[in-house]
Amino acid sequence: MRKGAKRKTASQADEAVDNHKESKKSSTRAVKASKPESEPEYFEDKRNLEDLWMAAFPVGTEWDQLDILYQFKWDFSNLEKAFEEGGTLHGKKAYLFGCTEPQLVSVKGENKVICIPVVVAVVSPFPPSDKIGINSVQRESEEIIPMKQMKMDWVPYIPLEKRDSQVDRLKSQIFILSCTQRRAALKHLKIDRLKKFEYCLPYFYQPLKEDELEQSTEVQILYSSESKPVFCEFDWELDELEEFTDNMIKEEELTEDQKDDFKEFVREKVREAKKANRQAREARKKALEEMSEETKTAFESMKFYKFYPVSTPDTPDISNVKSPFINRYYGKAHEIL
Repeated sequence: MRKGAKRKTASQADEAVDNHKESKKSSTRAVKASKPESEPEYFEDKRNLEDLWMAAFPVGTEWDQLDILYQFKWDFSNLEKAFEEGGTLHGKKAYLFGCTEPQLVSVKGENKVICIPVVVAVVSPFPPSDKIGINSVQRESEEIIPMKQMKMDWVPYIPLEKRDSQVDRLKSQIFILSCTQRRAALKHLKIDRLKKFEYCLPYFYQPLKEDELEQSTEVQILYSSESKPVFCEFDWELDELEEFTDNMIKEEELTEDQKDDFKEFVREKVREAKKANRQAREARKKALEEMSEETKTAFESMKFYKFYPVSTPDTPDISNVKSPFINRYYGKAHEIL
């Protein structure tokens, strides 16, 4: 009995130790649980199309102006709402490109020239163009080249909530003009190549409508001389070359010795312009003859929408500087939003 009692006592002792350990653990857990918790951090949810306007490359903007462009917290919620149910662009295939417009506006009571970001949406069943125009006052001639030469292309835009899905890239209804030129590599580019990016304009050709250039009788003249270059416009229907040249001499833009050379230079430019106009008319006629009815219908229904930032207390007032004009190729937008 004693031995049995001893075993019982030992067993009770072991049980007591185990209970003590459990009690200690519970006590420790209780202490940990009672430790004050830090306040949870709350982050505002990102909107589904919040970065859409920034994703569209601002074509033709100087590289050193890109950072300045984002100094203000621009609000393009109007662009986002346009793709929501009931919005102008809801359910439509759209191609978007960005651009900037330098304007004198009031910033905190002080007039300043700032670059205003603008987004143009082209509603179309196919890309409006695969080319880019390169033009400026300084350049003697205009270039129309494949946009891929400038590392630009139309790419699908994927809303934030669908970015984990590769399938949605194939179903995208929104495309943006993107540029893959790395800013870090700009220092390795030649000046002429670098400047080309600044002179880029999204190109568009409407074959159903006669281009203004086809009807134009004006030529841009950039005549180089040893003293100074001469910039002027000559209209071969309205201007008489002899009289035009004499006036240039009177205004001391030309010397008497340059007269014959200048006249021949203008004649050559007029011949080039007339040839270009004729070729453009022939190309448009051929394009129309080969175009399917489906493509014609698409061009007829194509619409351009121009989006400016929404006014907010944190951004300059741009209400008085909005314009429907997009560029010399696209002309005017059908609607400003």
